[in-house]
Amino acid sequence: MTSPESTVHDHDYDVVIAGASLAGSAAAILLARRGARVALLERRSDPEAYKVLCTHSLQAAAYPVLDELGLVPALEKAGAIRNEARWYTRWGWIEPRAAPGGPELPYAYNIRRSTLDPLIRSRAAATPGVDLLLGHRVTGLIGEGGRTVGVRVSTADGEREIRARLVVGADGKDSAVAGLAGVPAKQHRNGRFGYLAHFRDLPLRDGISHAWFLEPDAAYAFPNEDGITVVAVLPDKERLPAFRKDLEGSFLDLVRGLPDAPPVDAAERVSKFIGTVDYPLHTRKPTAPGLALIGDAALTGDPLWGVGCAWALQSARWLAETTAPAATGHGDLDAALAAYARTHRRRLGGHQYLSVDYARSRPFNPVERLMFSAAARDASMASHLYFFGSRLIGPLRFLDPRALAKASLVNIRHRRRAAGRKDAARPLPG
Repeated sequence: MTSPESTVHDHDYDVVIAGASLAGSAAAILLARRGARVALLERRSDPEAYKVLCTHSLQAAAYPVLDELGLVPALEKAGAIRNEARWYTRWGWIEPRAAPGGPELPYAYNIRRSTLDPLIRSRAAATPGVDLLLGHRVTGLIGEGGRTVGVRVSTADGEREIRARLVVGADGKDSAVAGLAGVPAKQHRNGRFGYLAHFRDLPLRDGISHAWFLEPDAAYAFPNEDGITVVAVLPDKERLPAFRKDLEGSFLDLVRGLPDAPPVDAAERVSKFIGTVDYPLHTRKPTAPGLALIGDAALTGDPLWGVGCAWALQSARWLAETTAPAATGHGDLDAALAAYARTHRRRLGGHQYLSVDYARSRPFNPVERLMFSAAARDASMASHLYFFGSRLIGPLRFLDPRALAKASLVNIRHRRRAAGRKDAARPLPG
């Protein structure tokens, strides 16, 4: 427990954050605005460094955090694309739209990490109270009295120690901070693998994002800034031998075979094929005494759903909201960390549970068939699925009895209409 009487002079900083990508930079900004002195460490020395393997999409759940960070005008100036979307299923296209005369559907943005990461990192570096320390790699943790009180880092100038009330791991799914702290990761097998590539001048219908649920394979095409579209395939691992034999041919063949396929042969590929053959989902307890994990360090979702960027920003915000007073010496840090852990579990636990289940690379289960088929047939159900897929509502609200009843009614009416059409098409007897 941190005493309220503890002063900043006991520490080099109030908070030290390992990792200056989305989660780390956002947390640094939000904590510093709340009065914390923050050391933001980045192992890479290049301020323009960025994450390569990513969906390059920020779900609508991230918009409030982007707005609080003041990044929305900068993103739009950089050409970020509002991520409206349609999804293909065996029942046809699901096309969420705003209700006539109603508010537009919530959105965030598609924007490549080569644009986004330097933007948010530079915003963090310019925030009063944040020291961005590039080329600082965490090699150890400093522990006292059973809690973490700082980090040891390796720099071009040698080793150094940085002490802080709170140490934050924002260093990705293979988090060195979590490993050094002995925080175990619960690993969940992913039955799919994935590759993506960037294409220039690839037309998509209405210029919006497309996703294909092919059960068990999946794919998506997300338009981004500068005329670039990110195309990804996430096949079942049974396809892996073919991809290993001919990556380009297998990738393009899968895309060409998609319903209403984007014309990749008419576009210019401007990147190599980027991907991984094994991307398990990780879940870690997001706190330990004196330590918190945010972003992928705490929870790594399935790339199929493109949730990582939004969850990175959201977890950074929850951490700042719950711990800033205690991190600055005005509260009980252990209680604050417990509050962060509860929020993290409550907001993301259900989503991760469903993601882990679907990552087994299986067809839709009966409830998923009910909801997705209804969404392909009814505008209000399409919007309901959009709010869930954008992580604006949780599984309990998505599967609320009223929603299940509405989906059932939609499908019953659809079957009756189909039966009526079939009867009308039968020739008269005689």
